[in-house]
Amino acid sequence: MKALRKILDNIKPHVQKGGKFEMFRSTFDAMETLFFVPDHVTLKGSHIRDGVDMKRTMITVFIALIPALLFGMWNVGYQHFRSLGETVELWPAFWYGFLKVLPILIVSYVVGLGIEIIFAQKRGHEVNEGFFVSGLLIPLVLPPDIPLWMVAVATAFAVIIGKEVFGGTGMNILNPALTARAFLFFAYPSFMSGDKVWISDKADAFSGATPLGDALVGHIDKLPNPMDMIIGIIPGSVGETSIIAIGIGALILLYTGVGSWRILFSTIAGGLFMGYLFNLWGLNDYMNIPPYYHLIMGGFAFGAVFMATDPVTAAQTNKGKYIYGFLIGLMAVLIRVFNPAYPEGMMLAILLMNVFAPLIDHYVVEANIKRRLKRVKA
Repeated sequence: MKALRKILDNIKPHVQKGGKFEMFRSTFDAMETLFFVPDHVTLKGSHIRDGVDMKRTMITVFIALIPALLFGMWNVGYQHFRSLGETVELWPAFWYGFLKVLPILIVSYVVGLGIEIIFAQKRGHEVNEGFFVSGLLIPLVLPPDIPLWMVAVATAFAVIIGKEVFGGTGMNILNPALTARAFLFFAYPSFMSGDKVWISDKADAFSGATPLGDALVGHIDKLPNPMDMIIGIIPGSVGETSIIAIGIGALILLYTGVGSWRILFSTIAGGLFMGYLFNLWGLNDYMNIPPYYHLIMGGFAFGAVFMATDPVTAAQTNKGKYIYGFLIGLMAVLIRVFNPAYPEGMMLAILLMNVFAPLIDHYVVEANIKRRLKRVKA
């Protein structure tokens, strides 16, 4: 690391204000603070210095996403060879999926970071760290055969409209990755829904229906067995299929304290609660499936772990986190069952609660103030 520090110190004067390569200052700052803790200190007030800055937090989330990414790459290849009726071997399947997912990752990061650097340079700010995670989340919530130009357009929309117009990282009210997916879902629905999009280059006679797709049309008997859905050997978005891989990421986030256990468990509770209510109602076969099926189908688990717990767009108060998470789980299942136009209710549920998170916190704080005032008067 000393050699790297020396190289960066030699480059630094040339990218500072007035230097020959001043236009690349934001790019240099992004690279420098990726490897080293920034040496900036506060000049006023009392503060505690800690090596765990935002970049380290984002790296923790990035590491937590690696299991879902690796499994997703393998599953893309597995579904492809399975659809063709060929023998599925570990490394050929992974290599096929790797080559399919890598271009999506590259486009996501090149477009997203490029826009981030331009905005940072224009504002005279450092490059925001948030896209370090968003750049990986976006490919994980997309189908493997999504056209790369759509990935570029959706990423640009998410960064500019969903983030930078609000002031950048820490100021956005919507999760950027879900904003990108929602943009694609409404702008190009044929590439984000239906049986044909979830398996890359599949055989024509092979159905690529996801569990949510089968449940939506009433084919409950065709749902995969629960163990297949937990392992993740089912069609779906790149990183959303394996509950085991997502669970490993959840343990990392909970152990490090980066992810909120209040939001995570209340989201699960909300989904189970709505599922049990539908069981009591029992109007159709979809309502009668076991409530836990909703937790292992579609993007519920991925959304609960990596999207709902986003510290920027989620509720901030402890009581608000319980309410926020519970409503996400409840509404995700409600949208799935009641609105056939949106089979994946998790995306809309999280985006809707992103908007209402500040309102939830407001009423929680107001309730606390009123309760304390009553205590004082008593």
